[in-house]
Amino acid sequence: MDWLDSMNSAMDYIEVHLTDKIEYEQLAKIVCCSVYHFQRMFSFMSGVSLSEYIRRRRLTLAAIELQNSNTKIIDIAMKYGYESPEAFSRAFKCMHGVAPKATRNMGIMLKAYPRMTFYLSIKGGIEMNYRIEQKESFEVFGVVGNIQADSQEKAFMEVPKFCMECDENGSVDRMNALLGRSYDSMLHAALFDYTENSFKYMICQHVTDNVVIPKEYERLFVPALKWAIFPADDCDIPSIWRRIYTEWFPTSGFVQVEGPQFEMYYGKAHNATGEVWIPVKKAN
Repeated sequence: MDWLDSMNSAMDYIEVHLTDKIEYEQLAKIVCCSVYHFQRMFSFMSGVSLSEYIRRRRLTLAAIELQNSNTKIIDIAMKYGYESPEAFSRAFKCMHGVAPKATRNMGIMLKAYPRMTFYLSIKGGIEMNYRIEQKESFEVFGVVGNIQADSQEKAFMEVPKFCMECDENGSVDRMNALLGRSYDSMLHAALFDYTENSFKYMICQHVTDNVVIPKEYERLFVPALKWAIFPADDCDIPSIWRRIYTEWFPTSGFVQVEGPQFEMYYGKAHNATGEVWIPVKKAN
């Protein structure tokens, strides 16, 4: 089964199990990758988190059932995974803009979130440079922010806010001074501890033997890993991230493994270059 077929099979599995428990491990098994990699890839390709997609599909079907049957609201709520009518009502109103009981009135406007289908889109080929490197373990230190984002697009908006905050409060200048670098030298960023709706973003630099790291900084140990490294000479990092997950991974023969990801920035602020590092292994 190729990648396209496996992703659509995963969507089939979700549809069949919308009224019972959806096992993320089974979705990952269908696509032959880890749960972590499946969630990341799904979010980049769909624009929403996996849990949000499932929530919208369930509430879409719940609205249809409310309109076309006399089933009690509490029974429909339980059917689609809600433990109480109150929780169901809050979620329903958040998506549809009306309470569940109002759905049975004629002329009520509702929202439908269709089943997702993945298909091949042939576009003008734009080359994507990358290299695979095995690297020994290393350690970084820095300032960590907890980024709350239920989609990748929101993450691309929240990360710059954190970076600006660190710049304005002097964190970046203090790190560069500690390392004996000029104030406009670029630092790196580590992305780790992912959940569906958050991750940690560390503005960081490598730990070296000749620098004593103050306790105010967090440290992150990175084990020996194989890395897929993607250059971003113009530092358009969001575009690189999108292309990695929507173009490279589906056809590369590699899958992502557990471990931090990095945005490596080099040079000075006015002429910086960058790279995205993702830990990978060959697909089974």
